[in-house]
Amino acid sequence: MRIVLDTSALLVSIPRRSPYRVIFDRILDGSLEIAVTQDILLEYEEKLIEKTNGIVSANILEGFANRSNVTLVTVYFNWQLIEKDPDDNKFVDCYVAAQAEYLVSNDRHFQVLSTEDFPPVQVVGIEQFVEILQEK
Repeated sequence: MRIVLDTSALLVSIPRRSPYRVIFDRILDGSLEIAVTQDILLEYEEKLIEKTNGIVSANILEGFANRSNVTLVTVYFNWQLIEKDPDDNKFVDCYVAAQAEYLVSNDRHFQVLSTEDFPPVQVVGIEQFVEILQEK
């Protein structure tokens, strides 16, 4: 299963005692594929440094770089579907370019995608995604 994980969903899935840790563990064990772009990786790095420190950030990003289930995607078209927070569009564009199954986010700005017919984007909240993982 290939997903796009927004930054806040990544951040809450990292702590060992997090109820969402299953997501990060599935990335680490290779059973979950995550699609990223260079812009997404830069945002991950920025927020990881802000919330933790440079060493933790470097370790996580280096780990991602060395995993075959972390796919670096090149986006050739920007859909510009989210107007309230245009920075979130990078996740949508990655989702479409990667032909991902889910975009995992609790960000309310992604709700506008439910009214868009094209391109279809399957946005799920982090709790719902954990349930999906536990069913599989």
